[in-house]
Amino acid sequence: MDLATERDREPSPLEKRLLNDYQRGFPLVSRPYAAIAEDLGCDEATVIAALESLQESGTISRIGAVVTPHRAGWSTLAAMAVPPDRLEAVAETVSAFPEVNHNYEREHRLNLWFVVAARDREAVRCVLDDIERQTGLAVFDLPLVEAYRLDLGFPLQWD
Repeated sequence: MDLATERDREPSPLEKRLLNDYQRGFPLVSRPYAAIAEDLGCDEATVIAALESLQESGTISRIGAVVTPHRAGWSTLAAMAVPPDRLEAVAETVSAFPEVNHNYEREHRLNLWFVVAARDREAVRCVLDDIERQTGLAVFDLPLVEAYRLDLGFPLQWD
């Protein structure tokens, strides 16, 4: 099965539960997949295989913690005004930085937005400077001032 076909397939009931039920409250135990398996009535290997399949298909990119901003490392939201004819190439350049964990187009003069996360503020600044050097375009650094609500989870629905 090719990647596009794999990505378009309907997730299995187990995959749906994994995607929806563990966006928050991931078990913080030595064997979290065993704890999930026990909750879902299957075995640890089945859970791991399902998650690997979701990652291989591109449905998920990773499983990881979301840490309160600036409690561990530093991050910032950044934006660029990219000429439309360069957008794909600049987006690819930005996405190539391992410190970039979101990168998307918006309908705005500042049409490319991304989040940079690194060990400290100086390391984030170095990434932004490198992006400016590589693209020849200004990067607007929009650091978080006050977090009023941060929640990256959302209920998933299938047809």
